[in-house]
Amino acid sequence: MLEPFLLRAVLAGLGLALAAGPLGCFVVWRRMAFFGDATAHAAILGVALALGFSVSIYVGTLSMALLMALTVSALSGRGWAADTMLGVLAHTALALGLVAISFVPGVRVDLQSYLFGDILAVSWRDVILVWCGAALVLSGLAWRWSGLLTATISEDLAQASGINPAREGLVLTLALAVVVAVAIKVVGALLIAAMLIVPAAAARSLSRTPETMALFAALIGVLAVLVGLWGSFHFDTPAGPSIVVAAAAVFILSAGLGGMLRRG
Repeated sequence: MLEPFLLRAVLAGLGLALAAGPLGCFVVWRRMAFFGDATAHAAILGVALALGFSVSIYVGTLSMALLMALTVSALSGRGWAADTMLGVLAHTALALGLVAISFVPGVRVDLQSYLFGDILAVSWRDVILVWCGAALVLSGLAWRWSGLLTATISEDLAQASGINPAREGLVLTLALAVVVAVAIKVVGALLIAAMLIVPAAAARSLSRTPETMALFAALIGVLAVLVGLWGSFHFDTPAGPSIVVAAAAVFILSAGLGGMLRRG
């Protein structure tokens, strides 16, 4: 029998993995890694605002993640170099959040738990919120799957097919903000992007279709959660980073296996 805290950690991690895997495929296909980083870093500023105004951490992180995602979307294509703009916004939001937390009166905050996650300390309420967020994200991706794929392949093709690329981009923006909000307690702001990118990148070399890649990304994320938590429990290592290390190990193995399959 699993200890209650470990059972909650497993369930929270599985919910995050199932949502982050398919969403991460679009992040990889669209080369939005920096976009994910900027959105995740903004969550720390959301934590500070939530503490300052005594509202739910999830409300604060979701609001700031969504604001950052919409800001980046609005500024892209207006003459700004994308990588420079994202770098400035990501690090500015993270620094502002860390500074703002220090000004919140009467509040002692374990910043490490928000930067690297504290999955072993999640409550049943956190687990429910993670699964609700995962269900929302997966429902949105399933609903707009065809349109999202077409817009990802070519915006011109999407417009010719009667699909609005901006609308599909907004769906991804909303989904990304939700994942960031529910993942802040699980893997932390600094590791959210890794959970989006690494399983999807590992699945890419093993897949022949977008649907297969999305499925494999979710399964690899689940495997990383289980192996990472097992390693954290037995070797007394940080849970969030252990999960990402497990995902990276699967990526290395999949890259080697994918190369062998291509040569064969």
